[in-house]
Amino acid sequence: MLDLPAPALFGQLLLGAINGAFYALLSLGLAVIFGLLHVVNFAHGAQYALGAFCAYLLLKFAGVPYWGALILSPLIVGLLGSAFERLFLRRLYDVDNIYQLLLTFSLALIIEGTLRALFGSSGFPYENPLPGGINLGFMFMPYYRAWVVAVSIVLCVATWLVIEKTKLGSYLRAATERPDLVRTFGINVPLMVTVTYGAGAALAAFAGVLAAPIYQVNPGMGANLLIIVFAVVVIGGMGSLMGSVVAGFGLGLLEGLTKLVYPTASSTVIFVVMALVLLLRPAGLAGREVH
Repeated sequence: MLDLPAPALFGQLLLGAINGAFYALLSLGLAVIFGLLHVVNFAHGAQYALGAFCAYLLLKFAGVPYWGALILSPLIVGLLGSAFERLFLRRLYDVDNIYQLLLTFSLALIIEGTLRALFGSSGFPYENPLPGGINLGFMFMPYYRAWVVAVSIVLCVATWLVIEKTKLGSYLRAATERPDLVRTFGINVPLMVTVTYGAGAALAAFAGVLAAPIYQVNPGMGANLLIIVFAVVVIGGMGSLMGSVVAGFGLGLLEGLTKLVYPTASSTVIFVVMALVLLLRPAGLAGREVH
């Protein structure tokens, strides 16, 4: 057994939990869009960065503090995502999925390129809304990092409950599988699809606002996470909401422990797990097998 000091061990577990919170929120948004709309949203990382930039711009030009931006930024990015779905993405539902992938990838490049042209690549700091922390004896717990983990868990569970356990969620699932049947109940299926894509984009933006005080707000912050998040979604199971959440937090903790035990492997451990899952269970840990 490795003799690891308690502060170092719990510090890395906290770091892993924070990374896992972002992995879980972003993979949840991807799973919502893929599971309900069957769209691989390559713009998800750019929408995450856009949420962080919205928070920064709201603070700088409108004086809106972090707590207001936590509501307004996801709302703004969600509305922009809904407009994108209605104007562009909707036209490609009846063609090969590769065209949807290319369109969302193009959107990601446009968003990132625009942010880079307007604000540069160096990034901007964002003030921590909850400075300080508490000494637990075995480790020091910063208040803001505890908030990030807690609110991420609450939001992930709430999203899962809405989609899996409510009438609205059942309508959403039915609208993607049998839209003709759902229309007979007088439900506006195209509007539900638009709202679903907007909600997935809003989840990414919410994660971006949470990340702003921890990491610098910069145009490439989403691109750096997107590949890892796709790996998390594959491991959890494409379209599985709870699988994505559990895989996100679990892989974040695994990555944190790997940094402590064998730092060289910390950047690849998630992809090693993904390769093993694809070999042993191609549908993912919580995905449905397709025959």
